Amino acid sequence: MYLIWLAGGSCEGCTVAAAGGTHPRLEQLLGGTIPGLPQVELIHSLLSVESGSAWTENLFLAERGQLDAPYIITWEGSVMDESTAGTGYWSGLGEDPRTGRQITSREWLDRLAPKAAAVIAIGTCAAWGGIPAATGNVTGATGLGAHLGADYRSAAGVPLVNIPGCAPLGDNYTETAAALLLHLNGLAPLPELDVSGRPAWLFADTVHSSCARAGYYDDGVFAAEAGEETCLVELGCWGPIVQCNIAERGVIDGNGGCMSVGGICIGCTMPGFPDRFSPFFARPDLAAETTGVEVTQPVAGGFLRRMRLVRGRHRRRDDASPAAGGRPRAPTDRTEPADRFYKAAAPARSEGDAGLDGPASPPATAGASPGSAHGGGAGE
Repeated sequence: MYLIWLAGGSCEGCTVAAAGGTHPRLEQLLGGTIPGLPQVELIHSLLSVESGSAWTENLFLAERGQLDAPYIITWEGSVMDESTAGTGYWSGLGEDPRTGRQITSREWLDRLAPKAAAVIAIGTCAAWGGIPAATGNVTGATGLGAHLGADYRSAAGVPLVNIPGCAPLGDNYTETAAALLLHLNGLAPLPELDVSGRPAWLFADTVHSSCARAGYYDDGVFAAEAGEETCLVELGCWGPIVQCNIAERGVIDGNGGCMSVGGICIGCTMPGFPDRFSPFFARPDLAAETTGVEVTQPVAGGFLRRMRLVRGRHRRRDDASPAAGGRPRAPTDRTEPADRFYKAAAPARSEGDAGLDGPASPPATAGASPGSAHGGGAGE
C-alpha cells in the first residue's frame, strides 16, 4: 500500500505528531512488521528520499493508475481557495513538466482523491479548516469534508476519516491507519466513525471523563491562577464538553497532555475551533454549548463536598457508645516519622499506649452491643 501525504495550509505539526506515534509506531507500519498489515510505502514531501520532479512523478503515476499497489491519501492542513490567490498560489506542490506551471496542493487532491482507497484528514485544519479558516482569514480556507462533500466515498467505499487535534495525538493517527489497513486487507470491518467522521472509539468521551483534575470539578474546587493543581474550568478549560482522549492517552507513549502539565483544554478537536472556543483563557460559557447541567454542577459540587467533609469527620471519630466507656480519639503527639507504614511483626499494644493511632479504646464492658467498642452503635 502507498501512503501519499499531501499538505495544504499547514504548519507540519501533524507530521511531527504522526512521527511520534507509538501504538503502533510509524516505523512498524512502514516496515510491514505488523501481522495482517501490508507494508506501507510513504510518499511525503518532507520525509521521502526523492525530491523535485522525481518526487512528483509518484503523484503522476498515481493519477494515471500506474502504481503497483493501491494508495491512501493523508491530507494535512486546510484546503485553500486558490481562486483568491490572484496570479500566485497559496499552496503549491510541484510543477507540470510540460508547461512549468505550478500545480497546487488542492489540484492534486482533486486529481487523486477519487481513485484513493481511503482519505484521512489529519489535524483540525484538515478536518474542518482550523486556524487558517478562522474569522478574518483571506485564503478562503476550509476543511477536507467541506471540499470533498458529505457524500464522498473513496474507490473502496470508505468515507472521509477525520483525526482532529492541533496537533492530533500521533497514536490516534497510527492506530486508525492500522485499522483502515486491516479493513482494506479484508481482515476487519470498516472502523466505526462518529457523526463528525472521527474514529468513534477514540472520540466518544470528553476530556473531563479521564482528567486527573475531574474530582476537583465535582467538588466545586477551582484554580484561581495558573500553577494550581485543582480544576481549570475557571481559567478557560473546555474539558467538560470537548471530545478528546488526550487526558487518558497522553501525547507520546502515554506521557504528557494538556491538563497533566497544567494547561487548559481549548477545544482543538472540535468542529468550529478556534472561533467557537475563543477567547482562550477566559471562563467558558458551558451553558451555551450544553443543556446547562455543567454550569450548575460546580455549585452543587461545592455543597456536596462540604457534606462529605462533615460526614468524613464524623466517621473518623473513635468514640464508642457510652455503654462501652469510650472517649473521642485524641490527637497523637508523635513528631518523629515512622520508619515504614507496614511492619512484619508489630508489637502488641498495651492499654493506654497511644502509638500511631492515639489512645487505645478500653475493652467493651459486659452487656455492650456487638461492635460498640469499634465505634458502632446508634450514634454512628
